[in-house]
Amino acid sequence: MYVDSHCHLSFPELTADLPGVLARMREAKVVAALNVCTTLPEFPAVLAVAEREADIYASVGVHPDYTDTAEPTVEQLVALAEHPKVVAIGETGLDYFRLKEPLEWQRERFRVHIRTARAVRKPLIIHTRAAAEDTIRLMQEEGAEEAGGVMHCFTESLEVARAAMAMGFYISFSGIVTFKNATELQAVAREVPLDRMLIETDAPYLAPVPFRGRRNEPSYVPHVAAKVAELHNVTSELVAERTSGNFSRLFKVL
Repeated sequence: MYVDSHCHLSFPELTADLPGVLARMREAKVVAALNVCTTLPEFPAVLAVAEREADIYASVGVHPDYTDTAEPTVEQLVALAEHPKVVAIGETGLDYFRLKEPLEWQRERFRVHIRTARAVRKPLIIHTRAAAEDTIRLMQEEGAEEAGGVMHCFTESLEVARAAMAMGFYISFSGIVTFKNATELQAVAREVPLDRMLIETDAPYLAPVPFRGRRNEPSYVPHVAAKVAELHNVTSELVAERTSGNFSRLFKVL
C-alpha cells in the first residue's frame, strides 16, 4: 500500500475530475494522500476535500513563490491548524529561482511558518529551490527540529539532505527521480535511507515516467516507489511499506 505525501487536489487541473482521480488513486492501492495548501484563500477548498474524504489529509500554509497574496501571521496559521484533518504546516520555504532580491519578505514568511509549526507541534512541509543554504540556515535559527517535517520534492545535494535529516526531517522524492536525466538526484536517492524517505507526486505537476509530460495524479506514485526500489535494489513493496510507515509516524495518521 502506497501513500502520496504531497499533492494539490484543489488545483483546477484536478478538481474537474476529482472523483475519477480519487477512484484511480484507490485502485492503485494508494491508501492516503496529503492535499497541500499554497495560499490562505485556497485553504477552505483544501480542507473541504479532507473533510469529505477519509483518506485525504490537509495542510495549511503559503507557498514562497506567491507575492500577490496576504502574508500569514502565526496567530492565523495556529487557528487554522487546530482542525483535526490539518496534519502539517506548509507548503513553506524559500525559492530564489524566479524571484530576485530583496527577498526578506520571503524569509520572514518562512520564519512565521516554522514558529507556527513549533507552536502547534505539527510538521513542516518545506519547499526549497535555488536557496538551499538559506533554507537550512533559517531552519536551524528557528529551531525547526522541534517540529520536524519533510523536504518536499527534493532536488538538492546529498549534503543538504544530510543537514535536513540531522534535524529529524524526511526527504521526499517525486516523479523527477524517474527522469532519465536525473542522474545526480538518483545518486542522492540511493544514499537516503528508506527509514528517512517519503514519496510523492506533487500532482498535477511532474508526472513520473512513463507519464512524463501529462497531468500528474496520486495514482502514479507507485512509479516513484518502483524507481526508488530499483535504486536501492529492493522491492517496490518494501519501499511502499517503509514510506507509508514514515508518513504515518510523521503526520500521526493511518
